Amino acid sequence: MRRTRPLAALAGTLLAAGALIACDVGSGDGPLVVVSTNILGDVVENVVGDQAEVLTLMKPDADPHSFEISAQEAARVRSADLVVSNGLGLEEGLQQHLDAAADDGVATFVAGDAIEVLEYAEGDAAGTPDPHFWTDPARVLDVLDALEPVLADIDGIDAGRLADDVAAYRDSVVGIETEMTDAFAAVPADRRALVTNHHVFGYLAQRFDFDVVGAVIPGGTTLAAPSASDLSDLVEAIEETGVPAIFAESSSPDRLVQALASEADVQVEVVELYTESLTAADGGAPDYLTMMRVNTQRIGAALS
Repeated sequence: MRRTRPLAALAGTLLAAGALIACDVGSGDGPLVVVSTNILGDVVENVVGDQAEVLTLMKPDADPHSFEISAQEAARVRSADLVVSNGLGLEEGLQQHLDAAADDGVATFVAGDAIEVLEYAEGDAAGTPDPHFWTDPARVLDVLDALEPVLADIDGIDAGRLADDVAAYRDSVVGIETEMTDAFAAVPADRRALVTNHHVFGYLAQRFDFDVVGAVIPGGTTLAAPSASDLSDLVEAIEETGVPAIFAESSSPDRLVQALASEADVQVEVVELYTESLTAADGGAPDYLTMMRVNTQRIGAALS
């Protein structure tokens, strides 16, 4: 009899530990919305507020083309009430988990289905969708309009509160769009040219009338590498256009950009932008609106 109590106590301890693990893996009492990238995650958090838990899989300063998730996060993806993703080939390292969740019947929202999609014009990715739509705030507004009814359909979310929060955030995005329009209007016509690590500015260029001269990596992914011919062609384009600045993304090493600038027979400044990932809270772009505002200021200053 004296042995029974310790065994019972041990069993109780194991059960309690199991319950804690289950709670940690689960999504709690409220709905769970899982978002692939941190830019989309910030948008969703701003409109959902405290009505649902928002789990953003991509950590600050990560590369959306190559980040990975833990086994625990993968389990939560498959138990979510909604999974929000870009869907235009951006989440290359995450796609298997997104597909698994969809196969399990998890509701999904693909941002790329809500916008007018541009295609890459050159490089290995020519003819494939460009996923970097967030560089045009008007596309983000399209995503918000399509996302609202999907979120409102989740059990536990108050559609009225959601509508108010979406409207407030829409106003903020419209405000950023106006700021960008005013700032870029000051850039002279002969300086409205962009060069960066890889092609990420197609939507911004279309919306605000810029010319994408080229990219160090002429394709849609940071996982590719430029050839000697690619670099030679880009140096020639830079020399011909006389662009005053090359833009390096914060999520990608800028050594190639620095080397490219030194090869061009012109004075070229290398300017860092936040384009594919938000930063941590103490970084320069902790949220989408700040990212767009900082990028606009830096592009305008470098080209003006």
